[in-house]
Amino acid sequence: MTAQLKKLFLLLAIVCMLAALAFSLLTKPAAPNIMFTTIQGKKISMDSLKGKVVLVSFWATDCISCNEEMPELINTYNLYKPKGFEVVAVAMPYDPPAQVLNYATQKNLPFPVMQDGFSEVSQAFGDISATPTAFLFDKQGKRIERTIGILDFAKLHATLDKELG
Repeated sequence: MTAQLKKLFLLLAIVCMLAALAFSLLTKPAAPNIMFTTIQGKKISMDSLKGKVVLVSFWATDCISCNEEMPELINTYNLYKPKGFEVVAVAMPYDPPAQVLNYATQKNLPFPVMQDGFSEVSQAFGDISATPTAFLFDKQGKRIERTIGILDFAKLHATLDKELG
């Protein structure tokens, strides 16, 4: 093999690797095809939420950061719901169902709340164990962002303004 041919193969390999990297960075992962069952027993499929911008928030009743962000999450939901925003709050598997129901009732949570008793939802989203963790999806069900820790609500509002027009 000539030196010129080796250089051509090397260049081709580099171009292919760069193309693969660009594709992976530009391709938004799709939301898992999951069914949420709320604490009231209502079933909501992720697929049925297409057409809305959706925030799936993993939280726990004993999570200090979750409790800190909850009032702002409620305000954001109330502000953007009429424009096509939805929140699904997923309580962690270790959170007792009665405690989740009590919390949701006391705090008057206006969005759907579920308790992930069998870890099906947290596993479908990548084995979530840290709270709070949130996933934001566009109207086509493609992931816009994943946040571990308290949401940056100024950034979230800017994204919602952009996505919801």
